[in-house]
Order: sequence, then C-alpha cells, then structure tokens
Amino acid sequence: MAHVLISAAHKSSGKTTVSVGLCAALHARNLAVQPFKKGPDYIDPMWLALAAGRPCYNLDYYTMRPEEIGAMFAAHSATADVSIIEGNKGLYDGLDLDGSNSNAALAKLLGTPVILVIDARGMTRGIAPLILGYQAFDPDIRIAGVVLNQLGGARHEAKLRAVIEHYTGVPVLGAVHRDTDLSIDERHLGLVPSNESAQAARVAATLGSRMAEQIDLDALLGIASSAPAPSFPAARPVQSPAAGAPLRVGVMRDSAFGFYYPDDLEALRACGAELIFVDALHDRRLPALDALFIGGGFPETHMSELAANAELRGALREAIAGGLPTYAECGGLMYLCRNLRWQDRTAEMVGVIPADAVMYERPQGRGYVRLAPTGAGPWAAEPAEIAAHEFHYSRLENISEPLRYAYRVLRGTGVDGEHDGIVRHNLLANYTHLRHTSANPWTDRFVQFARQMRARRSGTAGKGGTSGLAASA
Repeated sequence: MAHVLISAAHKSSGKTTVSVGLCAALHARNLAVQPFKKGPDYIDPMWLALAAGRPCYNLDYYTMRPEEIGAMFAAHSATADVSIIEGNKGLYDGLDLDGSNSNAALAKLLGTPVILVIDARGMTRGIAPLILGYQAFDPDIRIAGVVLNQLGGARHEAKLRAVIEHYTGVPVLGAVHRDTDLSIDERHLGLVPSNESAQAARVAATLGSRMAEQIDLDALLGIASSAPAPSFPAARPVQSPAAGAPLRVGVMRDSAFGFYYPDDLEALRACGAELIFVDALHDRRLPALDALFIGGGFPETHMSELAANAELRGALREAIAGGLPTYAECGGLMYLCRNLRWQDRTAEMVGVIPADAVMYERPQGRGYVRLAPTGAGPWAAEPAEIAAHEFHYSRLENISEPLRYAYRVLRGTGVDGEHDGIVRHNLLANYTHLRHTSANPWTDRFVQFARQMRARRSGTAGKGGTSGLAASA
C-alpha cells in the first residue's frame, strides 16, 4: 500500500499537472495507480482518473468523518501498487485555525509522506527558508521531497538544487521546466473537464512522458513504499438491495454533464439500482426508467446542442411532469429551467423549473454548504443538517411561480441565499452537490423514494414493483 501526497506551498503551483503526469507515468509502467483528491472537486479527479485508468475518490473532512476517510482510502488502496493523493490549495491551508481539515491533517491521518510542488519562478536562495519553514511548522509532517516547477532553464535548476541541498537536506525529486505543452485548458471553474476535451488522452500521455523525463519516479516510489499501511479497516458499501426487480436509474452522462462522485454511483448500485446512462446531446428518446439523476457540468458550453435536441427535452419535460423521481444538481438544475443565458446568448432548455438560468462572470455561490431540511422535500428521513458544497456562476432569474424548497441554507448561497432544493412533481433540484456519506446517505433515500413511486404506479406497494416510466412511450 505505497502512497504519497502531492501538495504545494500555495494554490496554483502546478500540483494538478504534476499529479496527473505522475499517474500517467506510473500507469505507463504497468503499475496499478489509485488516485485520490483531497476536498470536494470533480474536474481534477476526472483528469486523475483518466491518467491512472481507475476512478479517483475524494477525501473530504467537511463531509466525511476521519474514520470514513481512512476506510475509503484503505479500501481502494488495497488493490493498487501505489496511491497518489492530490492535495488542494497549500499544504497547511484550510478552514480552521488549527488546520484540522488541511492537507497536512490528511497526511497525518493516513501517515502519508508529502511531496511539495514549488512554483520556483523568480526564486533562487529564497527557496531554502520556504522549505525550512514548511518543515518546522509541523514536525509531524514528513516532507519527503520537492518537485521544482516552472523552471527557466538548466542554470536556474542547478542553482536551486545547490541551495536546497546545502540548506535543507530535502531531496529534489524532479525539476519541471516551463513548457506550453504542460498545461490543461482552463475555464471559470478551473480546468476544462477531461470529458469535454477531445485531446484529453493525448494531453494526459504527454504529461506522463514529461514527468517521467523530469522526475525521478524510482525515488518517488521508494518514498511511497516507506509509508505505513493504513490503520483503518477497508470498508466498502454493503450490498443490500431491496427485494424485487432492480431499479432502473438513468444517469445523464456526456460532455455537458459529468460531475459525479464514483462512490455515489457505487452507492446507488449497492442499494439495487441498475444505472442506465443517458446522453443529453445525442439521445433522442428517454429509456424506460424508474428514476433519473442529472449531475453537474457545463451546460452553458453546450447550450446550442442541448437546445437542438428538442425531442429529448420534450421527453424529459413529459416524464418529470408525469412523476418520474428525478434528482438534479447545479448544471442539471440549469438544464431543467426554461432558458439558459450566457454571453448574450439564450437557449431554450427543458422548462420544468419556471425560471431562467443566467450565467455571470463571477461566482454566485462557492464553497462549503450547510443545509437544514424544511420538510417539503420528497425524500424521507433526512438528517437535521447536511454538509455539502456548491460552485456555480449562474443564478435563477424571472421566477414566474412560487417555488417550494426542500432546504434552508444555513451556510452558502443555494438558489437565493436562503433556500435550495426546488421541489416540483417528484423532482428535487439543488445548486448544492450532495455527497453520499454515513451522515447523509442520500442515495438510499433517493432509491427508497423511487421504489415507493414505482410500487404506487404498478399498484404493488410493498412488493417491489416492475414497471418503468418512459417519457417517450
């Protein structure tokens, strides 16, 4: 169970580029590489998963208990040769004064050695006190090596190596020189997701070959192998599906909608859901479904194609109005509105939610969220408070009817700063992204509700039911 945490001195130091490249380089050696991402994120994990050839799992202190983090890490690391954890922000950055949810806290929890990525542009001798300060700040953190990034050339590299060797004793594992090929296109939410990039595989392969050339992979593997084995039990979702036919749950997954946590999809399967993937850009008909999950993404960059698929939009509108249990998050919420407006362009969307989604240049809601159920939501047995996250540049305008909301926003923005979770028919639509955890097993509640609705439609309440609901029937 070799493992290492790739962190940085501060945000935007290049740790994602290095992490993706390392996953690709080690995968190219025919190693089983298990990627993880610290904190809530969809885009970086998509790139890490592409590079490693395995799903990437998020380790997040805000939504998960420490023992859950440890159990998830142990479970997925158990079948890998090496695990690569990409941190978020800087090594010691976090919400709390004591750093209890920082990358450093995660490294201590898992006993993981840290590789510090340093953007060394303009630096020479000053890099030494930076590294020394990071070492001294928390002696329990093992900074096992550094990767120098954005170097100006061989002379710059030689100076930095000499300074670091003389003053710190921390090994330099690699020196990555400035290179326009070593970049992933960016957008308002960060990097462009790999599911939208036609050249994603080529980009990942290029990053892998460059990291293999400029980073000592054998030394890195040696550091990773020195990490202690996880001390947590390798827990996995309990397979306990309800009796009766599998529940057919549609998942809208394509280049417009791709923000799904793999453990959430695994949790849906664990409670008896058969996942049926739907392409909002190309599928003209909606398959027979018992429920539908529309995750986040970037509908604004695909608004013309989404609008052009009027057949599927009409089928969705009919199915949701007819009672299809549906859960939509962020981009999915935007897609279900009347219209989507971005950069002086407007496109017609599904029209279930009586409002327009309008994109802005600055975030309208970002960061961690805390919700309190109002009792109006369609799902039963919700916890008193829900910890989650949001990140959206749109907000709803021209709301033409009173809306019912499933949640009060205790922290965050949601739809209007006070509410989130629009309830219409059997639809729940949030700006908030939920995460299936022991404190908030939302997939269980969603599947239970969908089973109840299927049983009601088939007239076999309590017997499992078998009938699906198809908008195109």
